[in-house]
Amino acid sequence: MDYNPLSRLAHLTTQSSSRFNLRLVDAIKSSYTLDMFKVPVHQVAGHQAIGGKLGPLVDDDGRFYKPLQSGERGSTEKAFYTSFSSNTSIPEDIRRFFPVFHGTQVLEASDGSGPCPHLVLQDIVSGHLSPSIMDIKMGANTWPPQSPEDYITRCSEKDRETTSINLGFRIEGFHIYRSEESDLWKPEKQFIKSFSAQDVRLVLKKFVSSNASPDLDLNPDCAFASIVYGGSTGILAQLRELKAWFEVQTIYRFYSCSVLMMHGKGGSGAAVKLVDFAHVVDGEGVIDHNFLGGLCSLIEFISKATQDEYPNKTCLKDSENNRSSSDNCTCE
Repeated sequence: MDYNPLSRLAHLTTQSSSRFNLRLVDAIKSSYTLDMFKVPVHQVAGHQAIGGKLGPLVDDDGRFYKPLQSGERGSTEKAFYTSFSSNTSIPEDIRRFFPVFHGTQVLEASDGSGPCPHLVLQDIVSGHLSPSIMDIKMGANTWPPQSPEDYITRCSEKDRETTSINLGFRIEGFHIYRSEESDLWKPEKQFIKSFSAQDVRLVLKKFVSSNASPDLDLNPDCAFASIVYGGSTGILAQLRELKAWFEVQTIYRFYSCSVLMMHGKGGSGAAVKLVDFAHVVDGEGVIDHNFLGGLCSLIEFISKATQDEYPNKTCLKDSENNRSSSDNCTCE
């Protein structure tokens, strides 16, 4: 018979309430629980649970455990998920762009600091084979109203140093699987931070190429562009669906939120998700032009990414056939 530590817990606690046994129970429970979780291998941005640092964990059941940030950020993100998951005015076809919320759970923190409340979310990468992923932070302005002056200063500086102000979005991180399953290109954060608009355009091409490489002299082949970006279910179609909602929704304003784009091996399973809601504020009946402007810009960049240098390749032809007339939006 297999030994199950959790079934043994009940026996121990009923036999004795001694301080020794309680410590033993806690030790067994903690050890068994930690074995159930692992560090996300496909995380491309944000705090990571490596090197004794606090970060998210995942399990084998398709759930993602994000440590609840201290102070207002943690309470804001929890409040958003609670509000969004229970808001009946959110269309079902829009909900699919957000991770499913399963509540909160106290787990041992990955940095060894002890019990810590975690948001329990859908692991949106689970199920993808060798997923290529790109994290794109949205908005020309990444700080919410009423932020402390020192925080505004830090955010404003980063917005100016990156493409946020000029493009309305910036790439936060990415990794791209190439022809071989184990052949992964994941550049350093400082390299990404220095991207110009032209670099962003090039990386959007590399994201859908089988020969993605840091070698700037190697032209991306855009092998998966028609599958990933194009068609009625591709990334462009999904972004346009999101845009249509942002053109009318006045419930929330999404500061410093990211669009996560991903696709599996060979360009399969192209998907768009929104993540990171620690700075969401009440919409107050006003269109979120900051996010919408970045979304319009991202759609335009992706639409033109492979056409600028390869006008005869028509690798986005399917997507252009599904283009919405509202693409020429004015996001002021």
